[in-house]
Amino acid sequence: MAPEVWQRGPVPGFDPYLMPVAHALLQAKEDVEAIAALVKPERLWDRPNGAASVGFHLRHIGGSTDRLLTYARGESLSDAQFAAARREATEQPSLPVLLKEVQAALDRALDQVRFTPHDSLLDTRRVGRAGLPSTTLGLLFHAAEHATRHAGQAFTTARIVNGDDTGDVG
Repeated sequence: MAPEVWQRGPVPGFDPYLMPVAHALLQAKEDVEAIAALVKPERLWDRPNGAASVGFHLRHIGGSTDRLLTYARGESLSDAQFAAARREATEQPSLPVLLKEVQAALDRALDQVRFTPHDSLLDTRRVGRAGLPSTTLGLLFHAAEHATRHAGQAFTTARIVNGDDTGDVG
């Protein structure tokens, strides 16, 4: 079993101050692949005891990452992004489609992190309609930790819906 991404050292092309963000996004990409291999496609949208489905968590990783990185660029969300956010809870694409969407969103995030100028990290950014305060760095960090949080929830939910009682924690 390979060490987690953060234990593998620096990733070429990333500002050292943004390395934890890059590590977390790369870990999320690997975790998404593991979840896709674990979940039974017929259980992708199951909601055990009303919890969010594996499919929702995967879809939300892609959508929320896109939205948070829009704010990190100092931009407002587009009408298309608002519509996509509404679809996260209603549409149920197949696992291959979902996997392609989330991996593409994480790849775009990595590109944005790679090319974020160091001198913009502490720039003030506003989040949401309320214009809540943040910074470029704060939003990049939150996007990465949010993706890993939902990957963990998706992994746990996949184990539950699959009836996995092996005791192996992955």
